Amino acid sequence: MEIGILGLGKMGKNLALNLIDNGHQVVGYDRNSDTVKGAEKEGVKGAYSLEELVNKLSPRRVIWMMIPAGAPVDDTLERLSSILDKDDIIIDGGNSNFNNTLRRNEFLKELGLHLVDAGTSGGVEGARNGACMMIGAEDDVFDYLEEVFRDVNVENGYLHTGPTGTGHFVKMVHNGVEYGILQAIGEGFEILHASDFDLDYKEIARVWNHGSVIRSWLMELTKNAFSRDPYLDDIKGVVNSSGEGLWTVEEALKLKVPVPVIANSLFVRYRSQKEENFTGKVIAALRNEFGGHKVEKK
Repeated sequence: MEIGILGLGKMGKNLALNLIDNGHQVVGYDRNSDTVKGAEKEGVKGAYSLEELVNKLSPRRVIWMMIPAGAPVDDTLERLSSILDKDDIIIDGGNSNFNNTLRRNEFLKELGLHLVDAGTSGGVEGARNGACMMIGAEDDVFDYLEEVFRDVNVENGYLHTGPTGTGHFVKMVHNGVEYGILQAIGEGFEILHASDFDLDYKEIARVWNHGSVIRSWLMELTKNAFSRDPYLDDIKGVVNSSGEGLWTVEEALKLKVPVPVIANSLFVRYRSQKEENFTGKVIAALRNEFGGHKVEKK
């Protein structure tokens, strides 16, 4: 299939290359022309404006946005809505708030356009080699795109969660769970760090990841982080919040669902911006490992 990728940053570019590897034709656009030129060298057909991106795609167009949530999505959809044709499809692969997705879907539906929300997990490596996606879409639109989703995700790594909006809702809750798991790993290593024992954190993470109850990709990444910096001396324990954890807690409050672990992990991230701790170092290092999120260096 022919796919337009809008946004060729660390996630968008890797998704584009993943699609190409699986036999799809990719036209890519980014506001940074140098980024487009770099992607062209790796097989992406470049576009240097939204209009050029649309014109280089054959009907029925599929445009996959990999851009930051919030105003950039609204601005882009406003522009796209005036140059796309009826029945074209827009996929929002970013971490948009599902309430915004529901609002945007109503706007686009009135114009005869289709919005698909593909909540994407697996980080940069997943975008390149096989992601995990939670996909909200109309049934017929999902059927039209399913081969693409099957190609770019790991085996059994995608789900049609329901109508538009459900993909971002499920991904939001996924990220809330992620907050809690990262917090537990960070706190565990802070206890180890506070002890009087001379411990090898890399080796502890390695053994925990072989046969133990808590073995996981995150534990593998913990080992990788300690391999590079045995005591995480080079980074600050500052952990930023992308918004998904806050949205999860807000929705839990609306639904009257108690989420003490997720809520506390969110508060700890806020605290880390003022008061450094080893837990924050571990979480910051892990977020950099799986998502390329920026860490603050000492």
